[in-house]
Amino acid sequence: MNVSDVVRNGIAIGLKNALSLIGATILWLLTCWIPYLNVGTTIALVTMPVALSKGEVISPMEIFNAKYRESMGEFFLLISFQSLGIMIGYLFMGIPGIVMSLSWLLAPMLLVDKGMNPMQALNESNKRTNGHKWTIFFSLLVANLLYMVVYFLGMLLMSAAPILGAIVVVLLSLAVIPVFYGIYAEIYKHLGN
Repeated sequence: MNVSDVVRNGIAIGLKNALSLIGATILWLLTCWIPYLNVGTTIALVTMPVALSKGEVISPMEIFNAKYRESMGEFFLLISFQSLGIMIGYLFMGIPGIVMSLSWLLAPMLLVDKGMNPMQALNESNKRTNGHKWTIFFSLLVANLLYMVVYFLGMLLMSAAPILGAIVVVLLSLAVIPVFYGIYAEIYKHLGN
């Protein structure tokens, strides 16, 4: 696994599923205010790279599948442990927090995909990312730089034509979403399956 392959293959996966991923994101935005349902749809979005990593066709309506709400308690525990550990890591001059967030990147996906409990998912994610953190870091850095370029270009356009610029920023931001999902899927394909 190397950065160029992860980014290239991740972009290909994201573009192949772009409409479905954007549709799922828009559906989540429209329904994120609905109690109980919003937890399942959030879990679905966070773990969507699992299906992408297996080459499955994604339906935007998949985020409403009841199976995601079944792991609600475990998901909340996992996110609590993960957030607390990363926060403590950031208290030690930042870098340990970054390392912890890379170490535990796969945990939510392992929790849902493999049916692990929260501690198992964190431990297994740490083991699977061992030796791959630099590749993960730079792959995600490339995706974030791409987003910043897109956002900056949109902001420049917004200064010239505010309404058109705002529309372009939103559309370009939506277009970058599949790239992030694709990169996460490519990472999970190598380390999670």
